[in-house]
Amino acid sequence: MNFYILTLFPEMVMNGLSTSITGRAIESGKLHIEAINIRDYTKDKHNHVDDYPYGGGAGMVMQAQPVYDAYTALVEKIGRKPWVIYMTPQGQTFNQGIAQELSEKEDIVLLCGHYEGIDERVLEMIVDDYMSIGDFVLTGGELPAMAIVDAVSRLVPGVLNNEDSAEIETFYNNLLEYPQYTRPPEFMGRRVPDVLLSGNHKLINEWRLEQSIERTKANRPDMYEKYIAENPPKEKKKKQKKSGTDN
Repeated sequence: MNFYILTLFPEMVMNGLSTSITGRAIESGKLHIEAINIRDYTKDKHNHVDDYPYGGGAGMVMQAQPVYDAYTALVEKIGRKPWVIYMTPQGQTFNQGIAQELSEKEDIVLLCGHYEGIDERVLEMIVDDYMSIGDFVLTGGELPAMAIVDAVSRLVPGVLNNEDSAEIETFYNNLLEYPQYTRPPEFMGRRVPDVLLSGNHKLINEWRLEQSIERTKANRPDMYEKYIAENPPKEKKKKQKKSGTDN
C-alpha cells in the first residue's frame, strides 16, 4: 500500500512514521510512505507558497499552483490517479470503519494544509474526500495525516505481526477493548483476574467479551447502542408446560 503526504514539513511526517510498526512495515516493503514537499513546486523566486486572502481577513492562504503541480507530478510518476484526502476540521470525522475502507485502496494522498487553509480552486480540482480527526483546530494537517496513516496501516495484511490484533482492539465490532494484564500476577496487592490464569480459553473469551461490553456501556454509550442494535440480546425461550386438560 502506498501513502503520499503532500506537506510543507516532510521531515516532521517521516520522522514520526519511520518508527515502530509503520517503520518496520516500510523496511519490509509492506508499506510505501513518501512525504512530498509542496514548497519544491512553487514558482515564486522567494520560495513562497502562500499569499493574502482575497476579500481580506486574518492569516495567509496556501496557493493553488504549488499544490496542483506537486499533485500532478506525483500522478505522472506513479501512472495512475490516487485517492486524495484533504485534512480539514470541515471534513467527516475519521473512524475505524473509514480506516477499513481506506485499507483496501492502493494509493492514498493526504494533503496537509497550513495557515488559513488552501485555495479552494485546487481542492475542487484534485480532492476526493475531506477528513477530520475531531472537532478541534491544529496548526496543520500533518498530525492528523500521520494518525490516519497509522490507523490504516494496521489493517494492511502483513503489517502487524499478529494477524488477529486488528480484530480484537478497541472499536472492532463497536466495542472498546477489554482490560489487559501481564506479569507479575500480583502488583502492590492487586491481582490479575483468576480467569486469565485458568488456561480455559472459552471462559477467558467469555470474560473478555463481558468486560468489553461493560466498559463500552460505561465509557461510550453511543457505541454500546450500536453494538446492542447489531447484537440484540437473545430472548430466552419459555418452556411450554404440557397440559392434559383444557381450561
